[in-house]
Formats: sequence, C-alpha cells, structure tokens
Amino acid sequence: MGRILVSECKQEISSFNPVLGRYEDFVVTRGTGILAYHRPIRSEMGGALSVFDSAPGVELVPGYSARAVTSGGTLAAEDFNRLASEFLQAVRDARNIDGVYFSLHGALAAENEPDVEGYLLAETRKIIGEAVPVAVSLDLHGILTDRMIEHSDAITVFHTYPHVDFFETGQRAARLLLELLAGKIKPVAARVPVPALVRGDELITDSGLFGAIVRKAQAMENGAGGLSAGMFIGNPFTDVPDLCSNALVITDGDREEAAHAATRLALDFWAVHEKLQSRLTSLEESVRLAAGAQGRVVLTDAADATSSGASGDSNAIMRALVEAGYHRTTLLPIVDPPAVKAALQAGVGSAIRTTVGGALDRRRYTPLSLDQARVRLLSDGRFRSESHGEEWFGGDTAVLDWRNFTLVVTSRPVSLYDRSLFLAHGQDPAQFQTVIVKSPHTQPHFFNEGAELVINVDAPGASSANLKSLGHTQCRRPIFPLDDPVPWTPAARIFERRKRQ
Repeated sequence: MGRILVSECKQEISSFNPVLGRYEDFVVTRGTGILAYHRPIRSEMGGALSVFDSAPGVELVPGYSARAVTSGGTLAAEDFNRLASEFLQAVRDARNIDGVYFSLHGALAAENEPDVEGYLLAETRKIIGEAVPVAVSLDLHGILTDRMIEHSDAITVFHTYPHVDFFETGQRAARLLLELLAGKIKPVAARVPVPALVRGDELITDSGLFGAIVRKAQAMENGAGGLSAGMFIGNPFTDVPDLCSNALVITDGDREEAAHAATRLALDFWAVHEKLQSRLTSLEESVRLAAGAQGRVVLTDAADATSSGASGDSNAIMRALVEAGYHRTTLLPIVDPPAVKAALQAGVGSAIRTTVGGALDRRRYTPLSLDQARVRLLSDGRFRSESHGEEWFGGDTAVLDWRNFTLVVTSRPVSLYDRSLFLAHGQDPAQFQTVIVKSPHTQPHFFNEGAELVINVDAPGASSANLKSLGHTQCRRPIFPLDDPVPWTPAARIFERRKRQ
C-alpha cells in the first residue's frame, strides 16, 4: 500500500480563558516514539495504527505528535509558530510518502491563526502536492472549515458524547485512507453550516435528542455509497469566525446524494436546536438543594471545565458552600500553583495557611483563605486516564483536607472528564457526600450513577453553558442562542478534490 505519514496535533481552547496557551502545554514526541506511545492505548492514533499494522505492504512513517496536556486558552502566537514549524518540518522530512493520516481536534486557535487545523492541512498540501491522499480524524466539538475539507480527502468525526469512540474514529479514517491508496473510492464531501451553538444534557448521544441525529449520520455513513458522516457541534468557547455547527457527509462520488444527505442531517439538527441547551441552577439554589439532600450530590461546574478550555481555578461553588455553612463532606479539584508550592514546602502531615482559587483567572475568582489545611498527600501529578489509558500530567499536586472539604490541587490544568485525577490521588468520589465535577458531561458510572441529585450549576467561568454571559466578538452573527431571531436556510457546500499529477 505504500508509505504512510502519521502525525497529530490536538488541543481545544476557550477564547474566554485569560491564560494564553504555551508550547510547554503540549507533550511533543517525534518518530518511533509516537508508535510506541499510541499502540497500547485507545486513542484515535491508536485506532489508526491498529488498521495500518494489519494491512500488508504498509510502511509507517511516524512524523510529529503534539498532544496538549489538556484544553486551555488561546495559543500564544510565538508558541503556535514554533509548534506549526515543527509539525510541518516533519512533513518535509518524510520523503516519498504515498498517504497521510493526521489526528487533529478541530477547535485549536492561536492569537495569529483562528483555524490552526486548516492552516496545518493547507501547508501540508503545499509540501506533499495534490496527488497524495490525506485522511483526518476530528472531534465533534471541532469547528469544521472549508479550508480543512479542501485540503483533505477524507474526514471522520466522533459519533459519541461523552466521547468513547476515540479508537474507532481513528480506525475509520485509516480504512478510508487505505481505500484511497487502493484507488477504490472517490470521496465527495458536503458541508452544511448551521448557525447554532449548543450545550446540555440532550447532547448525550446515548439518551439525548442529539443521539438520534448522530445515529442517522451513522446510517448514512454505513449505507450504500456512504464513506463518512457526522454532526459537528463545535466548541462554543472557541470564538473564531467559522464557529457554528456543521453537518458533514462524504459519499463515494455522488455529489447530489452528499448534498441531499448533509442537508437532511442539518435540518434534523435545526428542528431541535432550541432544546439542545443546558438547564442551569443558580449558585444559591444549588447550595440550598445540596444542603437538603440525604444522599450523594454531584455539583456540575461545567463553567470551569478544563477539558473545554477553562482555567480550572474556580472556587465559586466552594466559596458558596463555605459561606452557607455547608457541612457535608465535599471533594473537588482546583488548579492553584502557589497552594501546591506551600504544601510541598510544608510536607505531608503538616497544617498550612494558604488560599485557593483565583490563581489564574483573577477577573472571575477571588482567592479563598484556608487556615489549618492539612497536607494529606503529595505527588508529581502524573497518572493514566481511565477513559483511554493516555498519560495525563497535572504538575506537582497536593491533596488538602480543610474542614469538611478535600481538595485535589494541581499546579496546571488537567482533564477532568473522568475520575482519573481523584483516583490517582487516593480519593474515591463515591465515598463523599458531595463532589464538584468540572466537566459538562461524563460517563454515568464515573459520578452520576447512584447520586440523589445532579445539579448543573450556573457558576462563572470560561466554559459556561450560559453562552450569552461570555461575550463572543468573532463568530459570525446572527447565531443561536446569542441572537434572536436567527433566520436560516440550509445551503450545502460541495468539495471534490481534483488530484493533479
């Protein structure tokens, strides 16, 4: 089948996080280290490698991998320039390649480039020419752009939320690339932009309205002539010109069917878009409900979701609980480098006086003073995700006990869409009467199963589902729910690559 270059560059950002992203926020791997890292885990790259490894005649050319520790703020210009330069140099160094697979996200933006993935694909195309096929896997929170489609031959997208099909999405992209190399398919893509930003429980694909739309996309993908299909809901917090939702359908040479199917998918999405919103409860009411509960309570702080690009240093819910005299045992994560430093200096078993919260996002949060916080545990913050086995890194980490609160305090943001951080530091969320979960949605068995109450709290933060509170300035308007009314007529954009020798 030939020589296949494999590379990745993945991060999701929030434009409303005041902390700029840096090169150091990425774990960079080159060459064969990429293969060694991904083959044992259930990542998109891992899925693609499983397909390539089983295909006769494939020679893998591992290029460059930049995996963000977690989501963050807009990538600083100079750091983007370095990252992009290294990524593209690996493309130049890969001689005589026959195909390309990229694992990307779709919602990475820099100070000087709002469409990072589109830029990397366009620059790659300049290097490799028009004849080499390129397959890409993306997150459904990616912001699909014309440039991304124009410079790739095949795109696959997650079909689950919360995401559990990382591996399978990579496999689907790899299979399409092998079919392209064999000359078996001629992809035609149709994109239908939808002016809607959505958030909420109805997006859970196992149980929500969005799931029915995704299953229609899967039927299109697996039907006669279908190659790939999906619904991108974008990341509402990546405020860039192309921010919106998108229906994407790729067929084998059928322009009319691609346009028709993508339009149907977009219309189905538009029919329910007003229902795809979070039901939020005020801080005051959330505390009142939690105090009156008998069983376990989950307080969802999606506004400070590090996996959506927030800073992770919100103490808003904790402060409200403290001020209300809340006495039930409570577990929460928080990012606060000075508090961790104080704990490290004091040592395990010591009692320290410190503050938590507001270490990064000083506009939204004011530090909360803790007297006699006991240092229970210290670590280097390295652990494996229970979701797919990847290594995560929260920097130096401390577990602090203060009154009825147990805080897992990291030096840097780390993904919180499963229990990995808690379990790695000896804390089982099921053993606490209250847990603050900084993720909009997680797999049910992680936190929600068995809870008496799961409350989506309307707290301040860079990834708040209260989208009107954020202050979008770059995305095209009008767009739901920022504007009313929002007129819309579906219009399919068709993309068919004409390869030039």
